Amino acid sequence: MKKHTLVLVLAIGLPGLSLAATSACTQQPAVVNDGPHVAGAETPEEAGRYIVTIGGCHDCHTPGFLEVGWEVPESEWFTGVPVGWRGPWGTTYGPNLRLTVQNMTEDAFVEMLRTRQALPPMPWMNVNRMSEPDARAVYRYIRSLGPGGEAMPVAVPPDREPATPFIILAPPQGLP
Repeated sequence: MKKHTLVLVLAIGLPGLSLAATSACTQQPAVVNDGPHVAGAETPEEAGRYIVTIGGCHDCHTPGFLEVGWEVPESEWFTGVPVGWRGPWGTTYGPNLRLTVQNMTEDAFVEMLRTRQALPPMPWMNVNRMSEPDARAVYRYIRSLGPGGEAMPVAVPPDREPATPFIILAPPQGLP
């Protein structure tokens, strides 16, 4: 019996190890599409609320969140932040996601999360890896909040001074 168990483990385990080693060597790991990963969520909206919470989305997309955290009422969540993030790429802003989703279909939103390559500090390389069910849950949660707030400023190129306050995200000169 142990011999068969060992053979079974090797037959199943070795291809998995090979796949893991191959994935670790590529620049983009495979997207996991096996459903929402939120235990206990009864609806996609609940799953989406959880995902945006643990994903740190409020930091850049909810006004006042960096200052007061969860004291920001849900009615103001994801209405954008007019304080810019400035670095060598220029100055970018956390857009109003509630307005964004009101003007997009769910399929278009999922495609954007999967393929977009935009300016920092948005971690698109990570968001591009989100499973389709999780992306749909995020869309449904944000859309459930309804429209709110105003459009945020557009990105400012690095050679122009932004008209809004901004946070500098560039390391000091001379660092190794």
